[in-house]
Amino acid sequence: MKKILVVALAALALGACTPREERAAAGAGLGGLGGAVIGGLAAGTPQGALAGAAIGAVGGAIVADVTRPKTTKRCWWDANGNKVCKYYNNN
Repeated sequence: MKKILVVALAALALGACTPREERAAAGAGLGGLGGAVIGGLAAGTPQGALAGAAIGAVGGAIVADVTRPKTTKRCWWDANGNKVCKYYNNN
């Protein structure tokens, strides 16, 4: 069971290309794990754990995406050697 969990988390981490996808994948992984534990304890059956994992994974991904930073900072050096930063909205 531990090997399956490690492989699944590694696949989630490698499958994400952008920081936003990485954040959503981590949220889904943690939400799914927590949901499986809670669903398994509440229902006492494997089906309850599976349902809890699915609901937790979706909820975790949504919460991770909603709580992401809303701005991106891009900095560069101008001709006079001054650092110039501009903030962009990520909506």
